[in-house]
Amino acid sequence: MDFELTETQQMIRQTVREFAEREVKPRAKELDAKGEFSYELTKMMGELGLFGMNLPEKYGGQGLDTLSYIIAVEELARVDGSQAATLAAHNSLGISPIYEFGTEEQKMKYLPQLCTGEGLWSFGLTEPGAGSDSRGSKTTAVLDGDEWVINGSKIFITNGASDISKGCTVQAVSGEKDGKKIFTTIIVEAGTPGFRRVPMHNKMMWRASDTSELYFDDVRVPKENLLGKVGEGSHIMLHTLDGGRLSIGAMGLGLAQGAFEMALNYAKERKQFGKPLTKFQINAFKLADMAMKIELARNLLYKACWLKDNGKPYTKEAAMSKLYCSEIAKQVADEAVQIHGGYGLMKDYDIERFYRDQRLLQIGEGTSEIQRLVISRQIGC
Repeated sequence: MDFELTETQQMIRQTVREFAEREVKPRAKELDAKGEFSYELTKMMGELGLFGMNLPEKYGGQGLDTLSYIIAVEELARVDGSQAATLAAHNSLGISPIYEFGTEEQKMKYLPQLCTGEGLWSFGLTEPGAGSDSRGSKTTAVLDGDEWVINGSKIFITNGASDISKGCTVQAVSGEKDGKKIFTTIIVEAGTPGFRRVPMHNKMMWRASDTSELYFDDVRVPKENLLGKVGEGSHIMLHTLDGGRLSIGAMGLGLAQGAFEMALNYAKERKQFGKPLTKFQINAFKLADMAMKIELARNLLYKACWLKDNGKPYTKEAAMSKLYCSEIAKQVADEAVQIHGGYGLMKDYDIERFYRDQRLLQIGEGTSEIQRLVISRQIGC
């Protein structure tokens, strides 16, 4: 086993950390307060090469490994969950299915424009009545001559409604066989007649990321917009979620790291009873536990990335990573607020935002309960 990062991976960590501290951190509080998506920061992330990191150069990417990408998400989340969410959703859920299941024509048409930061793509799976039960989808797609006709809606879709959102990969019910629904994935471009995108506001967390509702009212797209084959929709979506769980794990890890650093720095400076908080065993032990949990989370997540990069099965480890990192983010953020005391409840302190941002991690891309279901099946239950 070699736990040493490559020079490229170390450089990515340093570069993204410096970018996050220099460009994201000064804007994060105001963007959160306004609930405002930042086109400027998104473009900067594109210029830094963070979109399409894993894609071959022929499609506009950098040909990097999974761990390099995960480190980038981790470092953004260490400073701001909203910008990390934009990056993670676009790369893992937006770009990935097109690259892995698209035709060469689809790849060349869409991927280059999605690697610059001037265009985002979304993943249309969740519906008002179909969250954890992805097969409960009611959105339909009917082939009418040379066109698919789509009707239905999606909800809680990241990167779906901003002005630079170029389109969405949509799971729809395209028929029935032996009493079971047939699921198919179809590419729907922004601006298609009948395709309506509505931003969702007043969120508790990730307030500076773009979350949307999508509506399809007799939306017609060419039959060539089929992604993969008819009936492969559920497989494509669930396979995509395996990779997406790694990025949510990275968000949990990065958030925990940032919260821990805030708590440690505050505890060193804050004095009570004539000495810093770190000199009280109860606080020192809290911080020690936080550091230990973060180390365990990082090792588990990085191992899952190693499995993926080496072509080995990683479904179980991806679910474990997503589950553990998100749960650790919750625990660390909670203890960090406790160390801050009353100040941790004030918006003047970044830990308040981190405490809110961590809450989605146990819900998005498969709840903690669903991760346990995936793991239990993988171990033979």
